[in-house]
Amino acid sequence: MASGRGGHGGRPMAVVRHQELRRNGQAALEICAIAALYYGSAKLGLLQQLVRGQVTPLWPPSGLAVASLVLRGPRVWPGIAIGAFLVNISLGPSLPAVLAIAVGNTLAPVCSYLLLRRTGFRAELDRLRDAFALIFLGAFTGMLVSATTGSGTLALAGVLKTGDFWPTWSVWWTGDAMGVLVVTPVLLVLHETQWPKHAPAYRWAEGLLLLVATTGLGFLLTGHTPLLFLGFPLLIWAAFRFQLAGAAPCALAVSTFAIIAGAERSGPFAGRDLFTEMITLQAFNGSAALTALLLSAVISERNQTQREIARACRQLARMAARIATGDHRQMLPDTEPEQEDDPPQTRKRPSPHPEKTTSDRQ
Repeated sequence: MASGRGGHGGRPMAVVRHQELRRNGQAALEICAIAALYYGSAKLGLLQQLVRGQVTPLWPPSGLAVASLVLRGPRVWPGIAIGAFLVNISLGPSLPAVLAIAVGNTLAPVCSYLLLRRTGFRAELDRLRDAFALIFLGAFTGMLVSATTGSGTLALAGVLKTGDFWPTWSVWWTGDAMGVLVVTPVLLVLHETQWPKHAPAYRWAEGLLLLVATTGLGFLLTGHTPLLFLGFPLLIWAAFRFQLAGAAPCALAVSTFAIIAGAERSGPFAGRDLFTEMITLQAFNGSAALTALLLSAVISERNQTQREIARACRQLARMAARIATGDHRQMLPDTEPEQEDDPPQTRKRPSPHPEKTTSDRQ
């Protein structure tokens, strides 16, 4: 009898332990996966290195780090730290410098995540306030930490001359900020987007046409003709017709093509010095990212407002019809399903950590 009670009493404890081990194992796998993705994306970013093999015009790991924190929560920060250390161990002048740069590269996305969470940021990016938060808090403010820590470490280590600090800092900061502005929205779209079940064929044809046009633009941007401005009509088209699901990948593609053109010194970058090239390149990439984010957010808010107005009009029409016929029974809320004639759109999914609203924080 005692062993039976012990067996029944110990079973819940065994289940709890099993669930705890499973959660810990899942967290460990996520950390390892993020570290590997951070390392791989860093190697891609370093293909276009500009300053001492460490500073690039677009640093994809910063965008990956912010997206992973937004989607999986702060528990994955060790993966960012491990990936940053592995990347810089072969680049840094000394182990203390590598550790300092890795700490800066870890703290920057964590600060961005905390700032975004403070504002009630939503991963769907379907509100204008979310776009502004990602731009000014996630990218511009949070990445000050990594740029200042990294440039300061290189200066203290004697790698940078006194006059090279601010040029290096500016390139470092803009590269990290561009990673957040360009890469983070794409990763959030990939996580949040669901394919529509009943989209008409002409919408898929339009999406395919946008893909072909973006690919063709890549050949023009990497050619010898200065046609960077042609990227903006495609961004506007993608934002109006596909919102963030089309605008974010389009902005990433256009920025990548511009970076390739800058590295090859072709098109508008031909015959330019490094400083002028960086100003032109970062101004274009920043303008492309801002256009994609802000315009898609505005269109998403407009579409949501139109759906709410249409729902209210249907309810008012039914109420008027009932009053006219003398039917005074209580009306049920409008549950008419909305037609899905759009291409892939971002839809809400359960978040691993609940969203904090202003009322929750007070």
